[in-house]
Amino acid sequence: MQKMAELLGLRDECGEGTVGAPALAGSCLADNRLNLDVYPDGCRRFLQLFKEQQGEVVQVEFLRLSSNDCLLSTTLGSLPHLKHLKSLVLKGGHARDEFGSYQHGSLTSLPPDFGNLRCLTHLDLSFNRLSTLPGCILHLPSLRVLLVSHNSLVTLPEDFGCLSKLTFFSAMKNQLKDLPQSIGDLSMLQDLDLSENALELLPEEVGNLHNCTELDLSGNRLLSIPDSLANLKSLRRLHLHSNLLVTVPASLASLPNLSRLDLQNNCLRAIPAEIQALPFVHVRGNPLGETEPSPQTGNCKASAAVFTAQCHKFMHSSGSFTVTSEGCRVVLACGIHFYFPPGAASDPLRICFRSLTPDPQWVKLRHHDVLLSRVLELQPHGVQFQQEVQIWMPYISPQTPHQHEVVVRTFSGQSWSDLKTRVKQKRKSKKHVAHCCVLHFSWFLVVSRLVQNECKVPAEGTLLFSSVDPNIKVIFPPGVTKEPRSVKLQVLPVSAEEIQEITANAGCRASPLLYLSQDSTVDFLKPVRIQLPLPPGVTGLNLDRSRLHILHGDLEGQTWNDITSEVVLEFTHLYAVFEVTHFSWYWLWYTTKTYIGGIAKKVYERLRLYQVNFIALQRKKDPEQVLLQCVPKHKVDPVLKKLQDRYRGPEPSDMVEMFEGEQFFAAFERGISIDMDRPDCVDGRLSFIFYSHLKNMKEIYVTSPVDRKGQAVKGQVSFYRGAVPDNIPEDASRRRKGPDSLWLATLPIKLPQLKPRWDENPGPLYGFSFPPLNLGNAETGYLTQANLLSIARRMGADWQSIGLNLGLSYQQIERIGYNNREDLNKQILDMLFSWAQQNSEDPDSVRKLITAMKESGRQDIADEVEAIIELGRQKYSESIRRVGLEQESSTEDSAIAMM
Repeated sequence: MQKMAELLGLRDECGEGTVGAPALAGSCLADNRLNLDVYPDGCRRFLQLFKEQQGEVVQVEFLRLSSNDCLLSTTLGSLPHLKHLKSLVLKGGHARDEFGSYQHGSLTSLPPDFGNLRCLTHLDLSFNRLSTLPGCILHLPSLRVLLVSHNSLVTLPEDFGCLSKLTFFSAMKNQLKDLPQSIGDLSMLQDLDLSENALELLPEEVGNLHNCTELDLSGNRLLSIPDSLANLKSLRRLHLHSNLLVTVPASLASLPNLSRLDLQNNCLRAIPAEIQALPFVHVRGNPLGETEPSPQTGNCKASAAVFTAQCHKFMHSSGSFTVTSEGCRVVLACGIHFYFPPGAASDPLRICFRSLTPDPQWVKLRHHDVLLSRVLELQPHGVQFQQEVQIWMPYISPQTPHQHEVVVRTFSGQSWSDLKTRVKQKRKSKKHVAHCCVLHFSWFLVVSRLVQNECKVPAEGTLLFSSVDPNIKVIFPPGVTKEPRSVKLQVLPVSAEEIQEITANAGCRASPLLYLSQDSTVDFLKPVRIQLPLPPGVTGLNLDRSRLHILHGDLEGQTWNDITSEVVLEFTHLYAVFEVTHFSWYWLWYTTKTYIGGIAKKVYERLRLYQVNFIALQRKKDPEQVLLQCVPKHKVDPVLKKLQDRYRGPEPSDMVEMFEGEQFFAAFERGISIDMDRPDCVDGRLSFIFYSHLKNMKEIYVTSPVDRKGQAVKGQVSFYRGAVPDNIPEDASRRRKGPDSLWLATLPIKLPQLKPRWDENPGPLYGFSFPPLNLGNAETGYLTQANLLSIARRMGADWQSIGLNLGLSYQQIERIGYNNREDLNKQILDMLFSWAQQNSEDPDSVRKLITAMKESGRQDIADEVEAIIELGRQKYSESIRRVGLEQESSTEDSAIAMM
């Protein structure tokens, strides 16, 4: 392997420069592993390497390449020469589009001589474009792990069962409609994942998988399952949720090792008593007890029943469901409803959904818009439905219902546009929902905007007035345009109290703020007549014309010009009338000030700002768990009252002002740092986006590099706009204040004196001795023993519930509790590490751990695990920490702690 290291341009032990191919100096290599998928030109590097030092390359046993690479097809021809290859990853998803969606790789087939890789035991072809399984795969005699998830497979080969050594097979998120009978010949198969496909029937031969411990058939179109599943005596977990099941065999209750049976969100009207008696069965989302179909939903067998799809959250809520030509209703666990009328889809169509965190670089809010929901992505994008699909999206009710209206906004791939929207409030829950109809899917969100009145202006002219203030009118005379054009009008009322508070001048008054826009770039052929009400307290009788000003603002409200001398002003007792030929912001001011452009800009900016406070609270039972939140001023007291039973901390910060969608950061200082890597943490700073109606909250774990065994640590957390300023001493808070300062607030954080931690014990853990652990696989990422220790520290008294959801029996939980009855820490360690040791070779163990945490009500721990995995994936894709894979890893794919 030293030759390979030299070949890759790594320095020798003496540090005398690099040797070999200098262009490949940054490649990731440890022993016989070659990882080139972190480079956008990884295939080019491999081909160069193969050409110049073929003798060394063919010794490689572990190879990773990105199938998003444009040279992949050329590279495939060289792979059959790697006779010693044991693990091969040709996975897509290493590139994302501008909206954050993973891009599938270009792989559609494999060369015929690929079957000559006699030593290959692990093959990952996920996130590609395979429509059929390449036949050469069936000639891989040593293959034990095969991943083809996120492809377009419609069927599997009839002789698929010839892969007699296969122990793990994942084909989730494909389009499989049936399975070959030979699947029953996979006698060594332990884990089978066929979730989120289009399966309607299962062959009886599935019951021959006697070594199968986990079977995932969720998210398909199964109406029934064969009785032969009762023959799977090794089965521990059976996932059947989100299908169309109308019955399940009672014989499933006889499976001796079964510890989880998920039947949620099917069409079961009755469940056998034997199954109902099982303590680990989950049946929510079924029409249990109904004797006839609901008149609103139709028949379950016809796929027109209410179908509930769970939002499986992995950083973002996501999932999928199938729509047939018969139509259906869909209710997501996050509260979003769909109605697909019969005939909307001519063929069965797999719909994928994701709930995304709004990114201000992409979600461009207009001035005075208020975001009321997360972003909903629906795929496939652009598919045209035969009939309109109805969507109901829940949202947080805005605070200014009179001058604002709620609309659903959609993204076309280039720009956002508003849909015709109806809103209603549910009777029982009192929650608000926004309803719209669409013919194609893309991205959707709910916003509150200024009430918008619009009309089509013909050549004959017309009249447009505001529904917020009917005294505001726009008159279009005949001949104002040759071609009809659309015009929109919005009004922002401004009270006299607001003007006085902002300007500190009782003599300043202003009319409502008027915004006009049109869909044409050409000015009108004739002047358009605008009527605005005079400012409060001003009439035609007491009007001093020298104090009245008409201001024209640019689209961003950054510049306000006094155009009083450029227009002809007419007055009535209540109104001012003037004419313009182009549209923008218009504002009528009454003041003794001569130059008021700067004053108007200040007022306009303040009208868009929210007064907020920052809070930093520590959990009473675990002070290292810190909750950070940016709260609008009027919500501070209710939020603190809700949290006071579980958290304690200092008083909220002083009031500051922020824009909707503004970015800010939190940085821990004075000896306190974040205890774990997070995707939203850069250089020790946590990134936030302020949205006035969404929760601007994060809960994180902190630690201190300072020795806390002798005393507590008094630190602080500071909040900044944009980026944290450089070269500012931590004790110089007073100097951070000022109109141009990025600093917003600082709150104290105190970590108590530290007791000995489990992960600081140099010897066996509380008397337990476990070999090094790396849970997971290339599909899910990895968790190390250190990660598990961090997780164990958070469990507390919930360890029993977590253990049961991990699949441990009641007897095992009781035995662990009794054997370690004097020490809670030992109980937690014994449970978690015993389970981890038993599942160390399970490729799906990480997902199981996350699911168990969620089911036990410990979303905080689930979020921590997901953050570790997500960060590992990001670092992997950015070629960070890819050197130094550990030889003693128990997995074949990688020994990296975090993928």
